[in-house]
Amino acid sequence: MKFTAEQIAGILEGDIVGNPQAEVSKLSKIEEGVEGALTFLANPKYTPYIYSTKASIAIVNKNFVPEQPITTTLIKVDDAYESFSKILEYYNQVKLNKFGIEQPSFISESASTGKDIYVGAFSYIGEHVSIGDNVKIFPGSYIGDNVVIGNDTVLFAGAKIYSDCIIGKNCVINSGAIIGADGFGFAPNQDGEFYKVPQIGNVILEDFVDVGAVTTIDRATLGSTIIRKGVKLDNQIQIGHNVEIGKNTVIAAQTGIAGSTKIGENCKIGGQVGFTGHLVIGNNVSIQAQSGIGKNVKDNEVLQGSPAFGYGDWNKSYICFKNLPKLAKTINELEKKENGNS
Repeated sequence: MKFTAEQIAGILEGDIVGNPQAEVSKLSKIEEGVEGALTFLANPKYTPYIYSTKASIAIVNKNFVPEQPITTTLIKVDDAYESFSKILEYYNQVKLNKFGIEQPSFISESASTGKDIYVGAFSYIGEHVSIGDNVKIFPGSYIGDNVVIGNDTVLFAGAKIYSDCIIGKNCVINSGAIIGADGFGFAPNQDGEFYKVPQIGNVILEDFVDVGAVTTIDRATLGSTIIRKGVKLDNQIQIGHNVEIGKNTVIAAQTGIAGSTKIGENCKIGGQVGFTGHLVIGNNVSIQAQSGIGKNVKDNEVLQGSPAFGYGDWNKSYICFKNLPKLAKTINELEKKENGNS
């Protein structure tokens, strides 16, 4: 895909300084710019690169005044960073703007599909599935029976949605994610062996949920595992059965949440955090990376450590942790002196 400076300036409502017919087909950092690339200058410390970059077009702030000759065509805007982000979004929409049904793929006769959908090759869509308008299903995806997918949702290659799950509007499910696999439900018998407890619930993703690559969200034993509106999940997260995550909560990679834990709204959870089951985590909670959460957490708390406790207390305690060898040596020396004087 190629865009001219004139087209980009039209999208951004910017002013062109240079060649309006300059063409770009890729994006780059300003220090790595090559011919045919679009870049931007927002941080003043990168200003020297504007004079050496080989990028064909650069987005700059309106107040930028060059102090040396520039060969790059400039597009002047109110906010270069915001405008470049807008171009990234536009570029992504164009790149993903696929339509039609590729073959080989399978769509059940009982499935219903909306307008302008895309189904990539080797995808499977089961019985009584309902797919909304402008849904993009990339190659190798699996959609089980009775699944509902809302408008403008994207499933990247190899995503799997098991039966009876409900996916809202404007969701993104990345490659390798699995929505609705059985929860970890096993019970011991008298011989110490474990038998499987049937998992007959489902998973509900509300609108504007992002699910990272190879993240797994287990179906409920009964009822639903629920991911509320606007939740953002990083890669390789494990969410157990009957978990509920409140709206606009963000969770970083490799976090594990055991069954039936309820996490509140607007929480920020770092990578590799572990939650035991049946907890209640309040709203606006922040949890630092690699923390272990084994008890309920009130609203607005900031936690770190394993087991986790208050972030400020953890920082104070860390000073002691790292000085323990020195403290132990001092205590031993004091004990020797005391014993020598006794």
